[in-house]
Amino acid sequence: MDLYQSLLRPILFSGLKADPEWLHRQSFRLFNWLDRPTADLLTQQLRHTLSRTCTLSDQRLQQSLWGLPFANPVGLAAGFDKDGTAAGMWSVFGFGFAELGTVTFHPQPGNPPPRLFRLVADQAVLNRMGFNNQGAAVMAATLSKRWQVDLTDFENLRDLPSPSMSSIPLGINLGKSKITPLEQAAEDYVQSFRLLRDWGDYFVVNVSSPNTPGLRSLQDRAQLEPILTALQQENTERKPLLVKIAPDLEWGAIADVITLAQDCQLAGIIATNTTIRRDGLQTQILEPTGKPVTEEAGGISGAPVRSRSTEVIRFIYKETQGTLPIIGVGGIFTADHAWEKITAGASLVQTYTGWIYEGPLMLRRTLTGLRQKLDDHGLQSIQAAVGIDHQT
Repeated sequence: MDLYQSLLRPILFSGLKADPEWLHRQSFRLFNWLDRPTADLLTQQLRHTLSRTCTLSDQRLQQSLWGLPFANPVGLAAGFDKDGTAAGMWSVFGFGFAELGTVTFHPQPGNPPPRLFRLVADQAVLNRMGFNNQGAAVMAATLSKRWQVDLTDFENLRDLPSPSMSSIPLGINLGKSKITPLEQAAEDYVQSFRLLRDWGDYFVVNVSSPNTPGLRSLQDRAQLEPILTALQQENTERKPLLVKIAPDLEWGAIADVITLAQDCQLAGIIATNTTIRRDGLQTQILEPTGKPVTEEAGGISGAPVRSRSTEVIRFIYKETQGTLPIIGVGGIFTADHAWEKITAGASLVQTYTGWIYEGPLMLRRTLTGLRQKLDDHGLQSIQAAVGIDHQT
């Protein structure tokens, strides 16, 4: 029996109607305690029990991308661990990789609350957090403390051990600081990258959140190209650099991003971020505010974005003939959802909202289901499933 789904989630979501952001903070108090590098015996035993319960290891689910080994193709999406304070915990829950952030160069509080809402009838979340985070310098210090690296022992950060010292690959999602003018966005991204490049196994340029004024305009080639060019000039160690796009872009705009990604020799594209569309929702009124959901700002994640994100993945794979790796994200709750995105062309997938709704056992169930999918299709590896829809 899954106690989270049968008992805990109904109490928190419907019974107590606990504020989602408050629950998030309380969860991180527990994660931070479990993730202490100098944990006592009890904490170590709890971590071991969690790992044994939540994880599943199978060689056929392993994936290799950009020279990085992924124990499985399912990762934690950006937005959950904004400051990297629980970076060592995500492998314990069974994730094959995790993406930290979104982090900005300047610390910022984000938008005023309430700013995070569950749309239970739609299996969705509406958020307008606004890149709340402690800044790139604090994240770098947090990660160095987590792995007990004394930065004074190295003449410069490039001498640090690589990769990130996490047992799974860690990505870092970079955003533009709200106080930075759009015309200075390139330098803002570069400053964050300079502080964090030795802590991320790959990096993501986030220009698709709907919660920072003007940010999505940076997806336009004329504004995005200077950002990517500046980052690649700074990226002397050739860390994998990806761009994350919105599901609301027209096909022509997505094609432009694909061309730019190829021109700038990006490592891949993440498809997709949250959507600003409101059509088809069962939720009409946001209970905490009493206002129609159509009047509430923010991006929606979860089930409502599932089909569109898969369509975007399929389009990118077809346009590039599978030559540009894709990380698929949007509405993944089950193995069927992950399989749909992988066979459409995603080499890796990510979840966030699905994990909130499904609970800690989601990863094990999803990976078990993916393993069964391989058996059903007579495939020997998850890599063999990437893009097979296009072959048939």
